[in-house]
Amino acid sequence: MLRKSFLCLAATILGAALYSPAFAEREPVLKQIDVPHTYYWREMYTPQLTSGPSSLAWSRDGKSLYYSMQGRIWRQSVSSSRAEQVTTGGGYDYQPDVSPDGRFLVFTRYLDDAMELIIRDLKSGKETPLTTGGAANMDARWSPDGSKIAYVTTAESGKFHIAIASKEGGGWISKRWRPERVSETKRYYYSATDHEISPAWMPDGESLLFVSNPEIIYGSGALYRQPLDLSSPAILVQNEETAWRMHPDVSPDGKRVAYASFFGRQWHQLWMTAAEGGGYPIAYSYGDYDVTAQRWSPDGKKIAYISNETGDGVIWIQEVVGGARAPLKIEERKFSGPMGELQFDVKDASGAIVPARIAIRASDGRDYAPNDALIRADDNFNRAHGAFETRYFHTGGEGVVALPPGKATVTIWHGMKTAPQKLVVDIAKGKAASLSVSLKTDDPNGVFSDWKSADVHVHMNYGGAYRVHKDGLAFQADAEGLDLAFNLIVNKEQRIPDIAEFTPIPERPEGASAVIAEAQEFHTSVWGHTGLIGLEDHYLLADYVGYPKTAAHSLYPDNATVADLAHEQSALLGYVHPYDPPAPDPFAEKFFTHTLPVDVALGKVDYLEVVGFSDHRVTSEVWSRLLNCGFRVAAAGGTDAMTNYASMRGPIGLNRTYVKLENAPKDPAAFTRAWLDGLKAGHSFATNGPLVSLEVEGQGAGGELKLQKGLHKLAFKVAMASIAPVDSLDLIVNGKVAQKIPLEEGGISALYSGEVEISESGWVSLRASNAEDSDLVLDGYPFGMTTPVYVTVGGKPVRSREDADYFIAWIDRLEEFANASDAYNTEEERSIVLQHIRKAKAEFERRR
Repeated sequence: MLRKSFLCLAATILGAALYSPAFAEREPVLKQIDVPHTYYWREMYTPQLTSGPSSLAWSRDGKSLYYSMQGRIWRQSVSSSRAEQVTTGGGYDYQPDVSPDGRFLVFTRYLDDAMELIIRDLKSGKETPLTTGGAANMDARWSPDGSKIAYVTTAESGKFHIAIASKEGGGWISKRWRPERVSETKRYYYSATDHEISPAWMPDGESLLFVSNPEIIYGSGALYRQPLDLSSPAILVQNEETAWRMHPDVSPDGKRVAYASFFGRQWHQLWMTAAEGGGYPIAYSYGDYDVTAQRWSPDGKKIAYISNETGDGVIWIQEVVGGARAPLKIEERKFSGPMGELQFDVKDASGAIVPARIAIRASDGRDYAPNDALIRADDNFNRAHGAFETRYFHTGGEGVVALPPGKATVTIWHGMKTAPQKLVVDIAKGKAASLSVSLKTDDPNGVFSDWKSADVHVHMNYGGAYRVHKDGLAFQADAEGLDLAFNLIVNKEQRIPDIAEFTPIPERPEGASAVIAEAQEFHTSVWGHTGLIGLEDHYLLADYVGYPKTAAHSLYPDNATVADLAHEQSALLGYVHPYDPPAPDPFAEKFFTHTLPVDVALGKVDYLEVVGFSDHRVTSEVWSRLLNCGFRVAAAGGTDAMTNYASMRGPIGLNRTYVKLENAPKDPAAFTRAWLDGLKAGHSFATNGPLVSLEVEGQGAGGELKLQKGLHKLAFKVAMASIAPVDSLDLIVNGKVAQKIPLEEGGISALYSGEVEISESGWVSLRASNAEDSDLVLDGYPFGMTTPVYVTVGGKPVRSREDADYFIAWIDRLEEFANASDAYNTEEERSIVLQHIRKAKAEFERRR
């Protein structure tokens, strides 16, 4: 699962100063929203560009639906298969709602780094802004008499709150509905400030239903009803854990409320309960997929909703009585303006069609994808590169996409052993343009031919807009040139979306090249998240610890115990998405409880996500300190990609691990085990773009040289090939830059041989990086680093008093916390945790 941002003061470590200017260029999408854990609310609540429909509203006569699809509002008769485009322009349009008289449409438009509400006259097409000012405004609903619009805004504080827009003097005046409230209950995934989201009017227009989270620790809140004039307190209608997507909608008779719920299940389905509160909910749909965005028909006889059971979103219309349902088929699209077409294919050096990732930005500044592709968006972007975040899709190698006339920019990727290409194509009105792309290797010398790549941190399904199955995950992996993907099954609070997928047997889905291995992320926000890859028997339950007010409230099992359970199944354990700036400082007033040094000292950690959903420099600096104390932990790369998200940290394989495997087995299980053995041995490098290779006196990553006492001149060879330029290629010795390696071809390649002087035991690694971001790498900045070659001189171990003292201070803080906490079921649990901490401290003291 996803990372924690730790609060601690910066430590003075080599390279940390390079971080700020680089990362500052890439900033979050909708950065004005001040709510933690952006990857949840951005995907699950704020509207996103999807290939199929994402939100909908009935026309007032009940004969048509308005819906958002591919960033436009469309209208379609429920008895037709023809969709007609309604909105145009340079932005992305979402979440339509029709006025009671049927004359107007209110919707959200994403443009100029903001989400504003627009009112459109459906007859004339005239559009009038309802909101301005650059906030995020969404989820608009007309009142039954048409005089008001309830919506959610971040305008005043950056938090999600309901506002009411009222018609006054020919215009609209907006005012926040309820005062801001801060909960005393501590919660992790949500702001301390309570939010109100998903407003829905009662038919009399006198009160609203909404979702809020006062003193609620888990989930996005419960369902409440309150008078519009706030003359009485909110009434609890339905109390259950939610995840941003409840979206209540009240029946025309005012007696029932339909909503999306995963109660007792892993997937959202359609539920109903009594609108007055105190009722007993009933499920109205069943399936291992999501049903969301439900809306009652005006006559109350049908409910339209969006289901991702086929992967993308599809509108279904279900009879309330009897449950008969049918999809709204979209077989024809009538565009509101002229369009052309791009037919494309992607081939490898032999001329064979190959899967790939493609981004297409058209002449209107918007991103497009084929109708049958799942479009996805980056989670951060550099505004200097464009007005919107990059959006892309995966393709089997051939496709057709409709585009507006003009010049379109097409970018093609296929992993890190293939050079990406960026091309411009002219699209003519009513005509089809053709683009055939031949990919070229960026490893012409074959240095990396025996290196096999894996993403050690993927979540196939995690509450996103799409539904991905194992063959779909392999499809994405093939497009990204991955050999192996580990699906880290993990909880999202009380549910575990992919739990039914777990099997200890890796497999290669039919027609795929990539192997898919089910794995686990053991999730404790107290001790730090860990990846368990290669489990050979069962999934570890309950999958998390340290969750207050649950049966898993105890701080036991700690990660050392979890590591033992994983190792009993021949699995590897690694710490995932470790550190962001500022670097961990055990002497700071505020610190955190990450037990990485404890578990490394106890020999429990097999790998570390040096490149992952964190800052690679800061993480590599902590890793270097551990190496300086004589510990050996392999470098790994894992994306933390939620592959069913429309707006994601990704794509899959953005951060990946390469392991050298000569004569790799073809059998999926044998291949996976050989790869895991290579990672455990340290024959690896971690990267988001640069391929890096280091040999010292013939020893590669994870190898060891044992030398006699004295000064030694060691011959080394390095190679680097990158999909994006780097500005620094460094030979690192014991955490310090020993040599700068000359770059070639503008920073995308290097081949170099030299000598390095070694007189004491230590380690040697190769690091490639850039101080700036690149639009070819959807990450903070290009970065790659090898697991070291270890050097022992005169039989003496690697030692650093300074770094040992750093970790001793860290562990002292852990011991203080663990001893003071009362979050244990028994004193035996406390004793085990403290024994692990104290034993680790003794090991660091021995290494001073």
